[in-house]
Amino acid sequence: MSPAPVDVLVIGAGQAGLSAAYHLRRRGFVPLGDAGGSATFVVLDAESEPGGAWQHRWPTLRMGTVNGIHELPGYAVPPADPRAPSREVLPAYFAAYEDRYDLRVRRPVRVRAVARADDDPRGPLTVEAEDADGTVSWSARYVINATGTWRKPFWPTYPGQRSFAGRQLHVHDYRSAEEFRGRRVVIVGAGVSAVQLLDEISRVTDTFWVSRTEPQWDATGFDTAARIQAIAGVEERVRQGLPPGSVVSVTGAHWSPWAEAAEDRGALVWHPMFSAVEADGVRMPDGTLERADVILWATGFRADIAHLAPLRLRTTAGGVRVRDTRAIDEPRLFLIGYGPSQSTVGANRAGRDAVRVIVRDRAAG
Repeated sequence: MSPAPVDVLVIGAGQAGLSAAYHLRRRGFVPLGDAGGSATFVVLDAESEPGGAWQHRWPTLRMGTVNGIHELPGYAVPPADPRAPSREVLPAYFAAYEDRYDLRVRRPVRVRAVARADDDPRGPLTVEAEDADGTVSWSARYVINATGTWRKPFWPTYPGQRSFAGRQLHVHDYRSAEEFRGRRVVIVGAGVSAVQLLDEISRVTDTFWVSRTEPQWDATGFDTAARIQAIAGVEERVRQGLPPGSVVSVTGAHWSPWAEAAEDRGALVWHPMFSAVEADGVRMPDGTLERADVILWATGFRADIAHLAPLRLRTTAGGVRVRDTRAIDEPRLFLIGYGPSQSTVGANRAGRDAVRVIVRDRAAG
């Protein structure tokens, strides 16, 4: 069967993908299959239900403590009990959003490859995917990639890691502190998730916190100027084709309710990164062994873009060159929720900006 033609294909229905779909609707694009001569779009999502990564967050992540909620464009998050789990409230909000704007997200559809249909630089991109019935494909004038990072947890490697007799898990698979009660937990990482889980787990058992660099706590809070500076730094990285890193890694550590709570209990004690893992624990740089029953890797995520490999866009440094959401080396492709637009507010703006460029391109012929 020939690929179905579509003007814009959006991959992913998290914050960034839904923002792009909303702005496509506002600009007169209609869901693929609608009658009429309007430009068309389709949104593909690998998840079985709406909600993006929010539906997979740990149950104890509450609306009152979740970091970085930002409303989707045009529709506010309904009021919610601060004690309500974010994995319940926000997926329901995403589902209501899809219905409100008739976005007709197709799921579950897992995109396997995006490739050039031919050598024509203005020709279509072919998108190969799998759904419940088998292989499906589209021929798209533009592709907006909004696959985020949730499916690509990053696990660093250290000597002896496989010899550890206890349990190792990534934040991606964390569910509850209760499963660690009575066990000594080494928490690795210095980002928001690491500190949140340090606070949570240290309430029920002994914790030991390590990271590669010592957090520099900023008592002034996270202001607009700091965010602008951080985003500018990440933007420059992706223009050069470097791995984007995260906005949080640039801005540093800022005091939060969970950091203050851990500090009050004496749990917010930083230690340098261990040099090796052994059966019973981790070997520190000074040669001492810190006993551990569990190692929790709060070491972040990487961009989920393996399906873009046929386009050969990765630089020798490991990134994709992007300027203002558009792939520099493939102008038919936009990456949102990538680099400087990883944050929720950044994803909203990136969706809007990508659609603006597409509309402008189409008008120019």
